[in-house]
Amino acid sequence: MSEVTLKGFILVAKDELTVVKHALGRHTQLTREEPGCIQFDVTQSQENPCRFEVFEVFKNKEAFEHHQARVQSSDWGRLTVNVERHYEVFE
Repeated sequence: MSEVTLKGFILVAKDELTVVKHALGRHTQLTREEPGCIQFDVTQSQENPCRFEVFEVFKNKEAFEHHQARVQSSDWGRLTVNVERHYEVFE
C-alpha cells in the first residue's frame, strides 16, 4: 500500500481563532501519536493569521481513514466545524 498525503490549508473565522489555536496543540499531539502517522504539520500563516497551512502523511489509506474518522468525533472536530477546509489528497 502506498502513502497518503494531504496538503492544503484551513481558514478560521477571526472570532474562532483563539479557540482553534488553543485546541491545535492537543489535536497535533493526538494525530502524531496515531498508528500510521508519518508527518503532521499545521502552521499559521505570517501574512494571514486566519490561515493555517496543513501537511499530513500517513503510511496507507487505512491509517488516513482512521485519522479522518477520529477527527470527526473529536474535540477538534467539534471546535472546527465552521472552519473552511481546502485540501488535496494524494495516494
